[in-house]
Amino acid sequence: MPRHKIYQKKHIQVDGLCIEVLRKNVKNLNLRVYPAEHTIRISVPRRTPDEIVRSFIEDKLPWIRKHLAKKNSRKPPQKNLQYTTGEKLLVWGDEYELQVNEINSPPKVNVTEQVVHLKVRPGTNLNKRAMVLKEWYRTQLKEEIPKLIEKWEPIMKVSVREFGVKDMKTRWGTCNIRAKRIWLNLQLAKKRPELLEYVVVHEMTHLHERLHNKRFYGLMTKFLPDWKALQDELNGRSSMRSC
Repeated sequence: MPRHKIYQKKHIQVDGLCIEVLRKNVKNLNLRVYPAEHTIRISVPRRTPDEIVRSFIEDKLPWIRKHLAKKNSRKPPQKNLQYTTGEKLLVWGDEYELQVNEINSPPKVNVTEQVVHLKVRPGTNLNKRAMVLKEWYRTQLKEEIPKLIEKWEPIMKVSVREFGVKDMKTRWGTCNIRAKRIWLNLQLAKKRPELLEYVVVHEMTHLHERLHNKRFYGLMTKFLPDWKALQDELNGRSSMRSC
């Protein structure tokens, strides 16, 4: 899924709340609240003055606090999906509604505002629907991973020869140091893009240091200073980890 380039990322404090401000090539101010992570993020056009951003957030404070209060009551997306209209899916950390359309044409997935449209032939069973969406998630990752590798190779002074995507049960990523190959978990397409970037950097750091030791974590801090917060968010509700 295409995403707008981030030109600047910073945090500001508004009425005791920490707000992540992302300056992008977008036309409008877009405010999002993630109750489970207690995260507030706003995307703004590149040249929007800080005072306008702050004023916009102040006007939205009642709405923000209302949504943050949903932290304990919000129901997570269903684990055992039936892939029917109305179910909830996660795409890059945001919740989308699934809309299934049965038509006589090859399977296809496309996305509009907060809706994932799954087009399948009439009578397509659950397993086939799941497979179509799974491959769509895989496509999303394969579009984003090369961009991240290209971004980080010159910074980290390493070279990745190959990458792959697979649905792993216990790892967010793995690295074959000798082959210089990294694998990323298919489920990362459901997480925030920053979490995918964290896993990519983690696995690429293994090209410097095989073990999870003091040197490894020192390199992680050098390359990605907020890696620990990202790791905690990614592993907060899962037994999976990066390797």
